[in-house]
Amino acid sequence: MALEMITASAAGTWTLGDRTVNRLGYGALRLCGGFDGPPTDRDAMISLLRRAVELGVNHIDTAAFYFSSPECSANALIREALAPYREDLVVATKVWPGRDAAGEWWWADPAQLRGQVEDNLRQLGRDHLDLVNLRLPGSASDRSLAEHFGALAELREAGLIRHLGVSNVTVDQLAEAQTLAPVVCVQNAFGLGSTPDRHEVLRACGEQGIAFVPYYAIAREGGDAGATGEYEDRLLAVAREHDVSPAQIRLAWTLHQGDHVLAVPGTANPRHLIANLAVGAIRLSAEDLARLQAQ
Repeated sequence: MALEMITASAAGTWTLGDRTVNRLGYGALRLCGGFDGPPTDRDAMISLLRRAVELGVNHIDTAAFYFSSPECSANALIREALAPYREDLVVATKVWPGRDAAGEWWWADPAQLRGQVEDNLRQLGRDHLDLVNLRLPGSASDRSLAEHFGALAELREAGLIRHLGVSNVTVDQLAEAQTLAPVVCVQNAFGLGSTPDRHEVLRACGEQGIAFVPYYAIAREGGDAGATGEYEDRLLAVAREHDVSPAQIRLAWTLHQGDHVLAVPGTANPRHLIANLAVGAIRLSAEDLARLQAQ
């Protein structure tokens, strides 16, 4: 089958809150070249977003801090390309981290989260946000999230947010969040070669019917540090046997970790968009999975 004929529906669907989405979505970070990358062509990125939706993408992950300059914001591009939004399209964003106009990072106090939510509402042109993930600092694995998540729960009750998720969390932090408000997804770094603690969160989400949305599924955090040459040979061999790229195998492996796993690979390249969506048609055998997971 030609790649262009494969749509996001090939990977199947999952229920994200009260919405059914295709398990292959789109991450918006690359729309402006990343945080410090080279500028992208605005018209080309608008066309890319529209093409993604035409190909069945109905879950887009973004953030107000996804910008590379005052002139290029992922949220603004999404609004220009897709507003008025289709009823079946879920646009997810994240708060707690932020960036000022100069690009410097800062972390919001609980009282400042409403301002971050309102920034996303204004930029996206929405009267409510479909899904807001509370993104914890990377160094906060033993920290309570109650004050921040409680503030988002209040905004949910006020009607500004439809659903809540958490990001960069442990199993204990996920449980803490659930005492305050329903959690519909967890967004953690995860990919082939991830550590046991990351698999623990994946399993907990599956057991509870919570969507698990990995980032770094293709370009893992820290790259391939610690991977042996034998490991890379196995990955390349599986890719050759399926006549696809190693990146596609990494993404396919992630989707094979459970029906509750949703992928949101990002790209500014239309060819890569097609290749990412084609991953939904890759079926890895039990032997493939065993070879890839062998240490």
